[in-house]
Amino acid sequence: MEAIGLGYFAAGLGAGLAVVGAGLGIGKLAAAAMEASGRQPEVAGQVRTSMLIAAALIEGATFFALAICIILATAKAS
Repeated sequence: MEAIGLGYFAAGLGAGLAVVGAGLGIGKLAAAAMEASGRQPEVAGQVRTSMLIAAALIEGATFFALAICIILATAKAS
């Protein structure tokens, strides 16, 4: 019975780490994009497009990690 509780704890910890990592990554990405736009306003559109593509890839990896955590949390112990 205790192993099931540890499985839930591990899945919750993994999900939390995935979300925190994604938040830090997207924050750093947005800060760099804003700095680049401030330094060269004429390429702000290209920087914004690149930033959105990179943010979408980070979010996709985060959702994949969250799905794995949910699957592990709801899997029956063998």
